Amino acid sequence: MVTKGQKINDRYEVIKSIGEGGMANVYLAYDTILDRNVAIKVLRGDLANDEKFVRRFQREALSASSLSHPNIVAMYDVGEDDGLYYIVMEYIEGKTLKQLLKKRGSLTLSEAIDIMLQLTDGMAHAHDSYIVHRDLKPQNIMIQDDGQIKITDFGIAMALNSTQLTQTNSVMGSVHYLPPEQAAGKGTTIKSDIYSMGIIFYELLTGELPFKGDSAVEIALKQMKEPLPDVHKLNNDIPQSIENVILKSTAKNPKNRYDDAKSMHNDLLTALNDDRINEEPYVYPYPEHEVDETTKIMEPISDDEALATPITDDKVKKSNKLIIALSIIAGVIVLALISVFFIIPALTAESDVEVPDVSGMTVKRATNELEDAGLKVNSKVKEVSSEDVKENRIVRTDPRSGSTVKEGTSITLYKSTGAKTYTLESYINMDVNEATELLEDMGLEVTVQQIAPDSTTCSVIGQNLVISQSLDEGSEVESGDEITLTTLEDITFPDWYLQTPDVVTSWANNACVSVTTNYQEVADNSQVGRIITQSRPSGSTVKNNDSVTITIGRASTTNNNNNNNNNGTGDTDSGDDNQDNNSGGTGSDATLEE
Repeated sequence: MVTKGQKINDRYEVIKSIGEGGMANVYLAYDTILDRNVAIKVLRGDLANDEKFVRRFQREALSASSLSHPNIVAMYDVGEDDGLYYIVMEYIEGKTLKQLLKKRGSLTLSEAIDIMLQLTDGMAHAHDSYIVHRDLKPQNIMIQDDGQIKITDFGIAMALNSTQLTQTNSVMGSVHYLPPEQAAGKGTTIKSDIYSMGIIFYELLTGELPFKGDSAVEIALKQMKEPLPDVHKLNNDIPQSIENVILKSTAKNPKNRYDDAKSMHNDLLTALNDDRINEEPYVYPYPEHEVDETTKIMEPISDDEALATPITDDKVKKSNKLIIALSIIAGVIVLALISVFFIIPALTAESDVEVPDVSGMTVKRATNELEDAGLKVNSKVKEVSSEDVKENRIVRTDPRSGSTVKEGTSITLYKSTGAKTYTLESYINMDVNEATELLEDMGLEVTVQQIAPDSTTCSVIGQNLVISQSLDEGSEVESGDEITLTTLEDITFPDWYLQTPDVVTSWANNACVSVTTNYQEVADNSQVGRIITQSRPSGSTVKNNDSVTITIGRASTTNNNNNNNNNGTGDTDSGDDNQDNNSGGTGSDATLEE
């Protein structure tokens, strides 16, 4: 058993378990030599004890490690440590394509085509290196948040033969994508991977598997005998050109399939072209179920030949005996088939059991309840935090309560470690949306309030930033606790045209905005001592500690000279007017100079 903190090969330090399967357990580990996180698959069960398989696995994994493609998970290392057989791979953060399908159902046409183009491109690279995957399925395809896919499990899949495959609990997942020739035990080729990719494409577009059944044998027989269900019955929006790609890749007869993954990839690239969307349905050039070469086809007998052949009593008797013998043989075969596929499975099938609800119980009591129901209990109890369930009490099971499983199924218990606590950090000066997301991930109830800026908020520079939080840095919190984050309201720049500078100064002090002042001579005395231009338009948004520039009108020197000349002419009316204007202008100018 691999445990947290264990070092594999004195190099890979196990961080946590990230997946369990019938063939291998997967762990996130830290490569202490190359300073990076990796994923390690450790073989389990009968596979690790099968020397023949282990040798083949190591050979095939080493072969697959030569693959280098953006859509194939990189293999770094293969080895054995104290009976643990493992492969070290690139660690991918994301989910499997199967998990995405369970969440979404079917995908959009563009999404499905994008995934298939990546899948066929990656497999074309593998096929160019004469490497066949043999177990392509959505469970073996990772998809990252950016949409890039990664094909996994090359080493394990190549090492499995059909007999070993049926000995693992992954068979029901694999048989849905199993090509007919592989189901019939005829071996696999590049075209076997083509078939599996066609079934995956079908599932991506429809959200359904084409062949279903209660047992692996039943599904395998359908793969060999039954035609692919019409995709248009499940999705009318699929163009004929796309259906043709599915039909060609999932042909029963390998001769009717694409020659290789590259051909399938190239066909997909042009499938949505205007001249192809409504193309004729694909017609198989070869019979889907070809007659076996060992079967001899008799030449038909003409009516004349039949009449020319005398019929005797001896011939009739011999013919009747032959018919009876053949009928007996056929009956025995039919009974044998019925026994193999129906009677024996029915007699040996384990009865269905509903998983009891043991939440809130102690581990001991939950174990007794499950065993009384005819189920086994995994000796390894997992731990999860819970707000609602007391510490050391059962939170849930896997499979979950209420689900129907076979008698003797192993159940994993998850016990509570109590409510998870967190230590708050300072979120001041952080974007409020980012801070809210971090806090909500802890399970906190976040309230965001806005306040108007004033001189006390000048230390925070920028918009949409947290200026204070209701719980101090270092506070211990639990899921469900409440916290309030405070941000500043947007500062709208006013229209200062013809306002006096003291009005701007008062506003700027409260808005934490610095103001630069320029002066400009003006001909219009009504603009003297007033703001005539501003560096930002009115209505625009400014941030704390931004700088703005205003321009103040100054009396023109030319106007002053003209006024003085007019005063010397003796024109009483004009002189009085000019004297008033000049006096006012000089007074304002003097004030600005001060």
